[in-house]
Amino acid sequence: MSNFQNNDSPFSANGRFGRLSYLGWSMLTALFIMIIGILAAILIPTFIPKEQAPSTLFSAIVIPICLVIYILLVYLNFIFTIRRLHDKNQSGWLSLLLLIPLVNLFFYFYLACAKGDQGINNYGAKRPTKTWEKVLAWVYIILIPVTCVLGILAAIAIPAYQDYTNRTQQQQYQQQINQSE
Repeated sequence: MSNFQNNDSPFSANGRFGRLSYLGWSMLTALFIMIIGILAAILIPTFIPKEQAPSTLFSAIVIPICLVIYILLVYLNFIFTIRRLHDKNQSGWLSLLLLIPLVNLFFYFYLACAKGDQGINNYGAKRPTKTWEKVLAWVYIILIPVTCVLGILAAIAIPAYQDYTNRTQQQQYQQQINQSE
């Protein structure tokens, strides 16, 4: 194993990420976002009295924290994308495609599916994928289709249920009118 691989930091744009490393680090980032979201959902309401709107002091603290977290996540997303592009022996400047709506979706799938270069390329030796990266990547690969299917089912079921409850309420209202006549 070369010295380059031993000193390889995943938070640096230098080096390469294979498909599973890329997906593993993306999953780790998604888990971080979920944990932050859950903590925010639990903690933020405890600081806001139910009778009042959020105070300016509270907003002055929470908004900068959210902004820093957002900038960190955007930075990490670009770093992981640049490293993945390097694995394909392509310039990291292509990561700017992430800024184009809809193109970024296809670009992400391309990066997740396209095979990287074997051996050494212009950006260094192939980086070995760690076991935990593989596990997180496979969890990510399994969760994406499952959440898409659940999202589609929810998009179909929720309006259907709302329509059902509306029709039921209308029938009950109609029955009450008929009984009162």
